[in-house]
Amino acid sequence: MDRLGVILLNLGGPGSAAEVAPFLRALFSDREIIRLPGGPLLQPLLARLITRLRRRSVIANYARIGGGSPILDLTRAQASGLAQILGDRGVDGLVTIAMRYTRPSAADALADLEEADRLVALTLYPHYSKATTGSSLADLERARQAIGDDRPLTVIDRYPTHEGYVESVAMKIRAGLEDYPEDRRDGVVLLFSAHSLPRRFIDDGDPYLVETMRCVNAVLDRLGGERRFKLAFQSRSGPVEWLDPDTEIVIEEMAEAGERDVLVVPISFVSDHIETLYEIDLLYGKKARSLGIDGWRRAESLNDSPAFLDALADLVIGALGKAVE
Repeated sequence: MDRLGVILLNLGGPGSAAEVAPFLRALFSDREIIRLPGGPLLQPLLARLITRLRRRSVIANYARIGGGSPILDLTRAQASGLAQILGDRGVDGLVTIAMRYTRPSAADALADLEEADRLVALTLYPHYSKATTGSSLADLERARQAIGDDRPLTVIDRYPTHEGYVESVAMKIRAGLEDYPEDRRDGVVLLFSAHSLPRRFIDDGDPYLVETMRCVNAVLDRLGGERRFKLAFQSRSGPVEWLDPDTEIVIEEMAEAGERDVLVVPISFVSDHIETLYEIDLLYGKKARSLGIDGWRRAESLNDSPAFLDALADLVIGALGKAVE
């Protein structure tokens, strides 16, 4: 039987203050996600300038959540848990990770899987975008070409309405609602907050917005009943047109409408990182409470929850054409 090698694709994040500048340079140099003025030749220079201007503030933000991103440790835990489940289901395989802008890289992942006979690339971005999954897959392909890797590769590039994934999100929402007094739970507004994307991607046919909306609807169907909700987008950066509505503006609108209980669902994030721990919990949380939304809560991220890892295992086994136990 062929030995399987699974690569979990993720963005990555600086684990310490020293890693912030290299991370920002790599991010702002990637024209697959950010197209700075001046074309490909000037982009590296502008990326260095932006890094120099933003480095201190970004380091300060990471300091507020412990000094660095936990995403590497969390993704490693996901890889370990997935490997265990696959093994329990009779799949002989190895699971490793490839970060887009930090180590371990796609090249590192291929080196880890040298003994594998076939590969599966599994995105940790549930909703496809050229800026996320597309960029990671292009990076993986470059790494494969560099070493002449011609092993069979199966790609799982999205799963916005996969039953197991949707249920894992619904479970976190149910648990989050339990934090409210029983007589207030029916009045809680679910605020689905997704990472924003420059509008030009959508205009060019990127499916991210449609898949995010389909995912939200699937989660609501899974929860059942009538649920008040809103979908908003966070983490904008740069002077371009971004997806609307902005999460911060929606918070202001909900406060003006007299809402007091809001459960935030980080719908496009499967792991805790700067956007959940700092932006949602601290930045938005402080603003919401200052405006009178005293019942501000966040549903836990999926991280290495068993239900989510089971869903990933189902995706891998399904892609291999095997029966899911």
